[in-house]
Amino acid sequence: MGTKATRHSRYHIFYHLVWIPKYRRAVLSGIVRERLDGIIREIASEKGLEVIGLEIMSDHIHLFVSSPPQNSPSLLVNWFKGISSRLYNHRYGSEKKIRWTNAYYAGTAGTVSKETIEKYIREQTKCRDMNAE
Repeated sequence: MGTKATRHSRYHIFYHLVWIPKYRRAVLSGIVRERLDGIIREIASEKGLEVIGLEIMSDHIHLFVSSPPQNSPSLLVNWFKGISSRLYNHRYGSEKKIRWTNAYYAGTAGTVSKETIEKYIREQTKCRDMNAE
């Protein structure tokens, strides 16, 4: 996972993005989590992004993603929140609709190391799994 390149640039940029469902309801579990995982990875692939880490908790999502420099963090969040909501609701909306709040968190690996963020996401997975037992 070294330096990447586009036609006109070389980059090594990582963003940690977090967003929550409307009213912070705990609706992102079970089949909803599985479906959103696939949709988020599908969006990343279509947009030329690399998912480094993804953890979908019952009431929020952590996404650690590598992106070319032309994509601002706000654009990435808009893509993931907007497209995931539209795709999910189009495919599965008859069961339960997904809506996101306007709020989000965006951080770079410049202030915290990539390894620290990956470790945090792994630990979130362990906590979720322990709480499910």
